[in-house]
Amino acid sequence: MLNNLPPRERQIVDLLYERGAMAVSDVCDALPDRLSASAVRAMLTRLEQKGAVRRDQSERGYLFSPVEAESKASVNALGHVVRTFFNGSTTHAASALLGMSEKLDENDLDELEAMIAAARAKKGA
Repeated sequence: MLNNLPPRERQIVDLLYERGAMAVSDVCDALPDRLSASAVRAMLTRLEQKGAVRRDQSERGYLFSPVEAESKASVNALGHVVRTFFNGSTTHAASALLGMSEKLDENDLDELEAMIAAARAKKGA
């Protein structure tokens, strides 16, 4: 769902993931280019209607936060990238990522090997 958001709305959701629950004024202050509070409020309302953010009452007024856990949103976004750019091939995506990292240290390689072993074990179970 987040992949289908317009750029400005996605920017706001990314801020909420990065900084946690925020009031409208906090979002306004955090955006790189200034928007009016009413414009930000309207976008947050649209995001709430789309099911991307939720609004909770606090002593400061309403605080907005993402509905979906960041880990789940990351997996969904990565799945979208794999489908879009690698024709659904996780092998090609992993190969591209490994090609991007110029210096994998031994700990990184050990961690990757452990993840592959865990995936094999899970597949065999």
